[in-house]
Amino acid sequence: MAAGDLYVQGARVWIPDCVEVWRMAEITRGYKEGDTILHLRLEDGSALAYPIEFQLPPLCNPDCLSGADDLVALSYLHEPAVLHSLRQRFLEGNAIYTYCGIILVAINPYKPLPIYEEEVIYAYSGREIGDMDPHIFALAEEAYKQMVRFGKNQSLIISGESGAGKTVSAKYAMRYFTTVGGCLGDSSMEEKVLASSPVMEAFGNAKTTRNDNSSRFGKYIEIGFSQAHVTGATIKTYLLEKSRVTFQAKAERNYHIFYQLCASATLPELQGLGLRGAESFHYTCQGQCTAAQSTDDAADLDSTRHAFSLLGVPEADQLELFSILAAILHLGNIVVRGRDRRGDGCFVEPADEALGLFCTLLGIEASQVMRWLCHRKLVTAGETYLKPLSRQQALDSRDALAKHMYGQVFRWMVSRVNRALRSVEGHHTSIGILDIYGFEMFELNSFEQFCINYANEKLQQLFNTYVFKLEQEEYVTEEIPWVFIDFCDNQPCIELIEGRLGILDLLNEECKMPQGSDGSWAQKLYQTHLSSSHFQKPKRPTDAFVVCHFAGKVEYQCDGFVEKNRDAVPEELVGLLRASKSALLAELFLEEGDGPMSRRSSGPRMAGRTSRRSLPGSQKSKKSISSQFKASLNRLMEVLGSTTPHYIRCIKPNDGKQPFVFDSRRAVEQLRACGVLETIRISASGYPSRWTYQEFLERYRALVSTEELMGTTEKQICSLALERLLQDPSKYQCGKSKVFFRAGQVAYLEELRYRRLRAACTLLQRHLRGWLARRRFGRARAAAVCLQRHARGMLARRFTRMLRRTRAAVMLQKTLRMVLARRSYLRTRQAVVTIQAFARGMFARRLYRQMVRHQKAVVIQAAVRGWLARTRYARLRGAIIYLQCCYRRVRACRQLRQLRVEARSVEHYKQLHKGMEIKVIQLQCRLDEQAQEKQRLVEQLSGLNAAHAEEVQRLRAEMQQLREDAARDAQVQQLQERLAELERHSVKSCLAQEVEELRQRLVEVEATKLQLGEERDALIQRVLEQSQDLKEQHQRAARESQGLLQELEEERARYQSLVQEYTRLEQGYENLRDEVAFHRQSTLRRSPSTESFLGSESSYLSSMSTAPSRDGSDQQAEGLEERWQPVPEGPQPSGEVLLNGGVGQDPFEKAYLLLLGQFNTVSEELARTREELRRSKASTEPEERKPLDFLKRRNIAEMLGLGRSPEKVAVDDDLKHAYDAVQVANRLLASQLREEKQQHEEEVEGLHLDICSLKQLSQQQAALIQDLQRHQGQEGLQHHVLRLKEENWELTQKLEKQERATQKLQKQLRAYAKQIQELTVKREATGPAQELAASAVVLSRSPMVPPLTGLSQAMLAWRMEDEGRIIKAVITDYKPQSSPGALPDLPAYVLFLCFRHADHCCDEARARSLLDAAIDAIKRVMKKHSDDFDMVALWLANTCRLLNCLRQYGQDESYWQGNTARQNQHRLQNVDPQSSCRSLGALAVQLYQQLIRTAEKSLKPMIVAAMLESEPIQGLSSSCPPGHRRSLGAPAHTLPELLQQLGSFHAALDRHGLAPSVGHQALRQLLFLVSGTTLNYLLLRKDTCSWSRGIQLRYNISQLEQWLRAEGLQQSGAREVLEPLVQAAQLLQVKKVTEEDAGALCSLCTVLSPQQVVKILRAYTPAVGLEERISPNFISSVEKRLQDQYGGEPSHLLVDTSHLFPVHLPFTASPLHLDELRIPDALNLAFLVRL
Repeated sequence: MAAGDLYVQGARVWIPDCVEVWRMAEITRGYKEGDTILHLRLEDGSALAYPIEFQLPPLCNPDCLSGADDLVALSYLHEPAVLHSLRQRFLEGNAIYTYCGIILVAINPYKPLPIYEEEVIYAYSGREIGDMDPHIFALAEEAYKQMVRFGKNQSLIISGESGAGKTVSAKYAMRYFTTVGGCLGDSSMEEKVLASSPVMEAFGNAKTTRNDNSSRFGKYIEIGFSQAHVTGATIKTYLLEKSRVTFQAKAERNYHIFYQLCASATLPELQGLGLRGAESFHYTCQGQCTAAQSTDDAADLDSTRHAFSLLGVPEADQLELFSILAAILHLGNIVVRGRDRRGDGCFVEPADEALGLFCTLLGIEASQVMRWLCHRKLVTAGETYLKPLSRQQALDSRDALAKHMYGQVFRWMVSRVNRALRSVEGHHTSIGILDIYGFEMFELNSFEQFCINYANEKLQQLFNTYVFKLEQEEYVTEEIPWVFIDFCDNQPCIELIEGRLGILDLLNEECKMPQGSDGSWAQKLYQTHLSSSHFQKPKRPTDAFVVCHFAGKVEYQCDGFVEKNRDAVPEELVGLLRASKSALLAELFLEEGDGPMSRRSSGPRMAGRTSRRSLPGSQKSKKSISSQFKASLNRLMEVLGSTTPHYIRCIKPNDGKQPFVFDSRRAVEQLRACGVLETIRISASGYPSRWTYQEFLERYRALVSTEELMGTTEKQICSLALERLLQDPSKYQCGKSKVFFRAGQVAYLEELRYRRLRAACTLLQRHLRGWLARRRFGRARAAAVCLQRHARGMLARRFTRMLRRTRAAVMLQKTLRMVLARRSYLRTRQAVVTIQAFARGMFARRLYRQMVRHQKAVVIQAAVRGWLARTRYARLRGAIIYLQCCYRRVRACRQLRQLRVEARSVEHYKQLHKGMEIKVIQLQCRLDEQAQEKQRLVEQLSGLNAAHAEEVQRLRAEMQQLREDAARDAQVQQLQERLAELERHSVKSCLAQEVEELRQRLVEVEATKLQLGEERDALIQRVLEQSQDLKEQHQRAARESQGLLQELEEERARYQSLVQEYTRLEQGYENLRDEVAFHRQSTLRRSPSTESFLGSESSYLSSMSTAPSRDGSDQQAEGLEERWQPVPEGPQPSGEVLLNGGVGQDPFEKAYLLLLGQFNTVSEELARTREELRRSKASTEPEERKPLDFLKRRNIAEMLGLGRSPEKVAVDDDLKHAYDAVQVANRLLASQLREEKQQHEEEVEGLHLDICSLKQLSQQQAALIQDLQRHQGQEGLQHHVLRLKEENWELTQKLEKQERATQKLQKQLRAYAKQIQELTVKREATGPAQELAASAVVLSRSPMVPPLTGLSQAMLAWRMEDEGRIIKAVITDYKPQSSPGALPDLPAYVLFLCFRHADHCCDEARARSLLDAAIDAIKRVMKKHSDDFDMVALWLANTCRLLNCLRQYGQDESYWQGNTARQNQHRLQNVDPQSSCRSLGALAVQLYQQLIRTAEKSLKPMIVAAMLESEPIQGLSSSCPPGHRRSLGAPAHTLPELLQQLGSFHAALDRHGLAPSVGHQALRQLLFLVSGTTLNYLLLRKDTCSWSRGIQLRYNISQLEQWLRAEGLQQSGAREVLEPLVQAAQLLQVKKVTEEDAGALCSLCTVLSPQQVVKILRAYTPAVGLEERISPNFISSVEKRLQDQYGGEPSHLLVDTSHLFPVHLPFTASPLHLDELRIPDALNLAFLVRL
């Protein structure tokens, strides 16, 4: 393709710029071959003539590829395109991560971002690398996935400059692996791996001019995995910068640990270290920066010590380590003075404070330190000399010792960390994280920079090889012919450094020379390597050299190379430290060949130890620093070569550490140094743009002709289209699944597509404009015709109107004359009639007044006589009431004394607390009553409004009547005038009196009118005031009801969370119990009889331990006493006991006798109680005794199933008699209790009658009392709720104490039972005796059922032995499909019928045992079928039905309202089901939560594919360019599949008969999961934030809403949980340009958080050619508006999809009558008897 086809007018190019590196410009005149100048227009509008010297400027990529996730997807791959894409993503989208092939480019934002939460980790877990936005978690997930799939070790290579974010990136990667991989075996391994970071940062990081937390060493963290779980880790370090210990440049600091110790010097445990402020020590004050802005040294020391504790370092070792570090600081403060001016010798003052502290902390002699700091030992062949050192040499020796000590401390610290992270069982695979320093080039570069750049050369060579290998594999896989790609090989530079006679070899050789120096080494370098192309000599006459690295030329100063490479330490000083009393210091300085020293041997060392290291050969045998670094680097390369590398290049955007500021010059330098541009160059040399055939067709469908679409496959269609479009086969290649393009071809195709779409738009506009013009002409013609028609009609109507007016005038004249004549006649006639009427009325009124006076006199007499009679009656009634009150007060005082006596008894305490369980239900009922009262108030308000309207209507009628009276007044006035005339003519004296009366009547009428008007106004005002008061009362009641409902909802949520926690603990308890049982079975060897006995015992004990608590802690104690107390066997002489025992008794017989002694004690107590009862009831007649089954006691031997010997037959008779005596005593107690209960009921009934009479007397004030009671009731309800909370807490504490006592008693009983069993096995038992014992057991267990009345009692008779068979039939083995046509909640009804039989038999223990066994069985079934939604729904429905049956037929009257007369006959009479209702309610909540979890497992894999990836509206996806990495192929799930799954869940809930409200809550929870998951992935995927995706998403949401309406779920609250997703879809579709758009957008997004809105706006991808990119100013405006709107409240980015709404289980009464229930034969319940 010719250059003239690309460099046309309007094309954009990049030109160099001295400030921004590259600048965009637009071509104003097309380029032709041979032109030397390119005419351009810059962004500011100025023109520029750009000279073309060697090559044309690089072209810009099309807008559709701007902001691509992967830089390799750019059509033009060059430096300005990469720089522009990174800058655009960083500044406009706040995206700090970008892919560049296999590299993840990470730009440091210098600002915390909410993209590293745990929700984000789980969002990236399990996803492909192209499914989500670029992120370090995506790269970590790719490494983890490859390790799990292929079992190959992985590595993450993180590099970059200081301050680019390498350490933070490594910590995030470690956090991801520990979170996703979890831990295997050691549960604290995850914490240990994460705790290694603060320790390594404290000892290896320091503040530099570029970074406040710069790592001054390289590290490789290898995290071991076994079975995809973290098992341990290992840390390897490289090249610690020890020179920082003794010297820091300006504005820099020493290592963090020194400042942490100085900041915490006031701690008690650090008082003896002599620490002060950091400015007081020479080693910490040289940089004049003792504090950093972003660090808190004191708090960091706490974190470091906590991390040491997690890693297993004892507190004593930590303090000893801190003392060594403090000694290093004091060593720097030792003052060395010269002896004379020539500097031949030096000395240290003995009284030097720093010297004393140094020697005291390390336990060495001060004189030896003073001596060897200022002298050096020289050993010759036969003699030893002491050479005095100059002051500078002594200072250098001191600093060398400090650096060596810190290096040893750092090495020991790394070894301790590795020891803590080491796994015992090892690991199968591993993932390594290499946090290595990047390429460094300063003004002065020394030995450290040389080693760092040498390591980067090796890493770059590995990187180039791996990139080339990947490119080759890609071409081979797609079967693309390829040629060798030439890339920059840095092997010659590496050979220059590490080859034979290389820089390192010459340096090591110079270090071995006695008089070796930096100058002589530099001369050797010049002589050897000046001929190399990668080595240069600087022009200045200094000892320096230049190495041409891959990232640029670096000039190194030779000064200090030899000394640093030697790393010489005075052996005499090291010997002193090795002889220290400190055990840790001695361990740090172990000699080579010495074994590990015992930390306990802290005794004094021998003085001769100091001379071992003084041999001359010891220094020669020590390896140099460069040799050690070279060896460790080669081992690192071997490790990395055996792994699959993943590269992370960290970029520092600016040197000022300003958030989201991008310096292009600094970024380009780092891109060139870290190899990103080399990757671009390698990719650009081949086929950089690679699209799948499906993506190509979706994007360029407009360029494909009809004939080409006739191809059979997508590959054939693409091949035919590309042959026609590109015409040059070398510009593209068609692979197996992708089409490959050369650089620039995608931009050319984009230009062709733009032209085609532009031509199509022009054609559409032409036709549209023609259609509009034709429609405009048609409208004008139709308007003209219409105007003509209306004008002609108007003229005709005008003529007709004139004719009508003429005729009307004639008619009016005729009619007017007739009216005037008739009016004169009627006026005369009306006057005559009026005069007659008034005359007749006058006589009638006189008669009426006489009759009224007589009637009023009669009424007054009747009222007076009645008042006198009522007064006498009231006086008599008051006296009677006073006598009654006196008598009742006497009775009440007597009853009060009796009640106080009863209140001191335990039984009364139980009665007080018996109804505690009902109070919560009563609160719910009170809330329902409040709702009814609210409804009544509304109805009353409407009635008052109607009455007000009627009153207004009546007043209007009165006003009308008054108006008529006024008209009559006018007529009266006329009559008065007429009368005046008549008086003048005739009978003046007769009519004068009548006229006066008429005038008085008029005055009265006027007064009456005024009074009525005032009364009307007062009535209207009163009605308005009453309406306002009623409205205020109604609003107040609504607010208080809403507050109570909210408080009840919070209590329900907390209760359900406690239930969930209880479920988790119960599950753990069951697991532990199973494990203990397994170990017990594997270790104990039992006989068959013993095993059967222990099985029965464990089942019985488990049933007893899981039985719910009764009405209080005292009843629990009573229940325990009833369960475990043995039945008395009657009095047994002590001699018989002695006869059976003896001195030689074995332990089992002793245990048996101990139980018999306890049994005798209880028997004596019962006998004593019986005597007291007989004495108290001696004067009363014996009543009918009825058996009470719930007070029976069982013999412990029978309860444990032990056989009896023939000698025990007589004892059994005694037991029988004792049992009969206990029954007699129990009957007496029951009769007494019954009498007291009956008396109490009679008194309560009398009180009720008194209350009714009082209510009748206060009927006149009922309305006011009701209002007052309503307000007081609401306030009392709140106090009642608080009191109930306190009582529940106290009862919970008592329950826990009782449970602990129960467990203790169970353990004792289990031990006794075991001893009795072993004793019984030794004895021989005969057959008849065993049969007799068995029959006795059956008789004792068979309940005494009262006689049945009626034909059907709606119950199933069963025995205690049948409990296991019932549970097995209706729960364990129950299958709904085995009983077709049966009720879905049939098991609940069967269990309730059995419960009714136990209630009928007064056997509360049996009833509770049945429900406990049922609850345990349901839990076991759920544990087995935890992933079966139908099974969970089935048992949730049955649990709710059983709970509702217990409420419906219980003792709470509030649940009886919907019962029929037949259902009320079947109510429970004896057993209080409140405790069982609580247990079933907790079980129902657990089942509901398990139901939600089961449904979530099925829905989660479908949500993202169905809501975001599926495309029900075809053709919209082509507007989004495939510049992002996205997974290939169609989505795994579609929206119809998701709706079908939701429909199946809803159908299952309906099929199993679950309450509709519970189903609505479940679907609301599931749709919350759908909405939250979809919104989270929308926020984390940039390719989904586009207009077309918003259309698709809104359509999918509308389908969900339509499904809700079709299923009748629009009122379930599910629509509200979809609102955030609806607003997100609308946000993608609205206009986003002006400030008005920003205001509308903020008013639209009321549910989304500000972070979510800003994230969507920044990730928004505009449609090419249709939209403009959202400006940063618009995003800033929206962000500011949202902050003002939300008031700076903390917001969240992702939705917590694990949140569970509190569930409310409503009460629904069963319409089924229990006696009509039909039980299928398939349930195998024939052993139950229907009563």
